[in-house]
Amino acid sequence: MSLPLIRRSKSKHRAADKVTELKQKLKHQEAETVSAFGQLIGAADRIAILEHDLADARTRRAEAEQVVRCLAADLDERTGERDQAQAEVDRLQALLAPYLAAEANANAVTIPAAFRDAAAFEDQATAPIDVRGLRNRFAAGPVVSLHHSPQAADPAHIPAPAA
Repeated sequence: MSLPLIRRSKSKHRAADKVTELKQKLKHQEAETVSAFGQLIGAADRIAILEHDLADARTRRAEAEQVVRCLAADLDERTGERDQAQAEVDRLQALLAPYLAAEANANAVTIPAAFRDAAAFEDQATAPIDVRGLRNRFAAGPVVSLHHSPQAADPAHIPAPAA
């Protein structure tokens, strides 16, 4: 019998292979542990930042609530002052009403319009406004911008009616 004819199959369950496999698993788990530890440190830092932000937000909220309380008290005070001032105005108007009525009666215009002196500026008669041009212009159809047309220079120009 010759030796080369005998084949040795590769051993599937060698101890050295198992040790190598366990070492690789250990390295992989160590890498995962380092990664998880890094994430834990990052999360702890983020938590610390968020806690600081929460404390700042609570401080700002307390300050805002204090401002709101002060403004509400000021508003109540101003409302009371306004109510008192309105009551005083009403009281003074009631006291002044007879005097205002007497003055209006004393200075009433009792002369008929036909005999009134129209020499003063405020008594000048006004003439009615002539709107015929506007009526004609709007009766002609839709208003069109004549800004760039030659007719724009002529204010009396009325566009022709649309057919």
